[in-house]
Amino acid sequence: MSALGPYTVFITTSYALVALVVGGLIAAVMIDYRRQQAELRRLEESGVTRRSGKTAADKTASESL
Repeated sequence: MSALGPYTVFITTSYALVALVVGGLIAAVMIDYRRQQAELRRLEESGVTRRSGKTAADKTASESL
């Protein structure tokens, strides 16, 4: 038995499952990020622009209205 006593299997299994879940969440975020970037490129190529893509002059002009 290791230093964890009779709960060694439970503790190591729990840590392994948590590592698997966290790894899966990281992978899901990375995949979604790539999909969102591809969709954004597609939209920009089709002529759709971002509202946040305004220049500082555009923002100043619209705020003064």
